[in-house]
Amino acid sequence: MSRRTLVAGIGNVFLGDDGFGVEAVRRLSAPGVPLPEGVETADIGIRGVHLAYRLLDGYDTLVLVDATARGSAPGTLYLIDATGGGPVAAQAAVLDGHQMSPDAVLALLDTLCAGTGAAPPRRIWVVGCEPAGLDEGIGLSPPVAAAVDEAVRMVLDLVHHQDEETPQDEPGVPAN
Repeated sequence: MSRRTLVAGIGNVFLGDDGFGVEAVRRLSAPGVPLPEGVETADIGIRGVHLAYRLLDGYDTLVLVDATARGSAPGTLYLIDATGGGPVAAQAAVLDGHQMSPDAVLALLDTLCAGTGAAPPRRIWVVGCEPAGLDEGIGLSPPVAAAVDEAVRMVLDLVHHQDEETPQDEPGVPAN
C-alpha cells in the first residue's frame, strides 16, 4: 500500500491573514510544483467538517497550513508536530462549519474513525504563520504575504523527506 499525504490549507480568506493557509496551498497546487507521488493538496478554507470526512479516505500524513497565533512577530513561521497531541475537549467537536478549528476537526475525526473503523493519519504536522491581523478584509498583510514562499518550501521539504527522521525544529519553535 502506498503512503498518502494530504496538505490542507485552512483559513478564511475574508479575514486578512487567516487566508494564509489557503494561499500557501494555492501555490503548492500550481502546475510545475514538484509534489511526490501520493501527495494531494486541498483548499479546505473553513470547511472543517469536509476535511474530517476526507481524512476517512485513508491518509498516512496530514499537513495543515494555517495562521497560527503564538505571540511572535507577524510572518514568523512555525513547524509543529501535532501527532498524538492528546485528547481534545469534547466541546471542541461541536459541529459548526464556520468555527471548526484544526483541534475540533481532529476531535471529530477521532469520533468518526471510532464509528467506521478507519484510521486517523499516523503523522500530523502544522505549518503555521503568525498573523498580523485577522480583521475583515481580503488580502494578506505584507509580513504574512512575504512568508508564503518559505512556508511552501517548508511543506515541500516535509513531503519530500517524510520517511526520514523528524525535522530538527522543535514543536512550536519559530522555523525562520
